[in-house]
Amino acid sequence: MKLPLPLPLTRVLLSGFLSVTMAALMASPAAGLDLEAGQLVRSGGAVIDVPGYSVPAMADMTGDGLEDLIVGQGDGSNLGKVRIYTNVGAAGAPAFGGFFFAQSAGSDLALTGSGCLGVAPRGFDWDADGLTDLIVGTADGRVLFYENTGTPGAPAFAAASPVRAGPAGGQTDIDVASRALPALRDWDGDGDTDLIVGAYDAYIRVYLNNGMTPSGPQLLGELRATSGGGDLIVPGQRAAPDFVDLDGDGVADLLAGNTNGQLLLYVNIGTATDPAFAGYTYVTSEGVAIDLPGSARSRPFVTDWNADGIPDLLVGADDGQVHLYQGVPEPMTGMFLLVGAALLRRRKRNRKEPSITPRFRWGAIVRTQGEILP
Repeated sequence: MKLPLPLPLTRVLLSGFLSVTMAALMASPAAGLDLEAGQLVRSGGAVIDVPGYSVPAMADMTGDGLEDLIVGQGDGSNLGKVRIYTNVGAAGAPAFGGFFFAQSAGSDLALTGSGCLGVAPRGFDWDADGLTDLIVGTADGRVLFYENTGTPGAPAFAAASPVRAGPAGGQTDIDVASRALPALRDWDGDGDTDLIVGAYDAYIRVYLNNGMTPSGPQLLGELRATSGGGDLIVPGQRAAPDFVDLDGDGVADLLAGNTNGQLLLYVNIGTATDPAFAGYTYVTSEGVAIDLPGSARSRPFVTDWNADGIPDLLVGADDGQVHLYQGVPEPMTGMFLLVGAALLRRRKRNRKEPSITPRFRWGAIVRTQGEILP
């Protein structure tokens, strides 16, 4: 004969379970980042496949409130160009019906590629005029600014200007020598956007935003990301960074692609204003480390593809395609719901008092919170 759990013990078990589960949820990112199975992004029903190496990003280029897909293309045999795939879907359900090439000074934005890179574009309102500009990394190590001189619904870009950094009055053109891969994120947690640049040499350079000028941010001189007290060097070279909170602890983490087609997660063990890193884990998909075939040159971009609040990854590679890996809720969330609900049902059955509504409502609130904890 099974004896019902005494109500005080039930409360203890539930309370203890909540505490242990929350602790596990907080601790789980240390094991790494695991994503759903990869899929290929399509446009008009066909898999996107650009000449040369693909470098994807998302930004609202057409002023309709939906993020469009930007894809850099090219290599040593193909000019570097920027494709803009207009999002004709909805928030949380992007869909693309075709593309147009970004125009600069009246013709296709085109740069000479080299080896494994044509161009690495990012969409961002660099000069704070309400229009999304392009910041483009080049194969020869430069970072260029293309001002959007068009309209919200019809972007058009001026000729390129070099992005500069350094002390006031002593700024120089940014040049990382080879394979510049830019990211535009807030590195030091001060609320403005800084410039992070990966390069062939495996270093990740950071240029902090020191305030706006009429032509864009005033960037300070070069810093380098560090890990374990020394320069952070991405294994395999050709560092391709992004910097977003990937483990849900409120501080941004560093993600890097490399020559080998892998994705490396450097968890931020510092603070939002002073990032610090100590080693990396490989990003996995369904428990297996992502390792695109050959020397794929993985170029990641973090987005929220399906608007569920969980980071997803777009990854460019040598196959010219755009790989999508969607994030999944922490596995402990499902267990939390099942076990928590079972304990609450047992508690309800065993309770003798005639008035159980207030306690049941409290349990319902716990269950609802569990559903949004991923």
